Amino acid sequence: MSLIKNKVNIFNLIKDNAALTPDSGDVVFHEIDTILNKKEIAEIDFSGIDFLTTAFLNAAIGQLYSKYTSEELNEFLSIQHMAAPDKVLLKIVIDRAKEYFTNKDKFEQDFSDIQE
Repeated sequence: MSLIKNKVNIFNLIKDNAALTPDSGDVVFHEIDTILNKKEIAEIDFSGIDFLTTAFLNAAIGQLYSKYTSEELNEFLSIQHMAAPDKVLLKIVIDRAKEYFTNKDKFEQDFSDIQE
């Protein structure tokens, strides 16, 4: 049995060539989350995106790690047509998200200690 594939075109979803804000990232997150909840594949297409920030990626991709394991995301998430420099940003976001959601209590305590 083959899994259903759903293309998520970032440009069409956020109606902009600049994926910059957490708000636009949240729109993408909710679209991906809906697909993943059905155990279907989300093919994330970055065609037409000329500007990308870690703030957007944290909201769109990073927070997926709060709900799904790395194994699930490796199986059900596919990134397409992303520029090479943006892949570096994505790797940083993913590494930080994995670390944060694995040790969330420690990160929040460390942050609290810094603010005191």
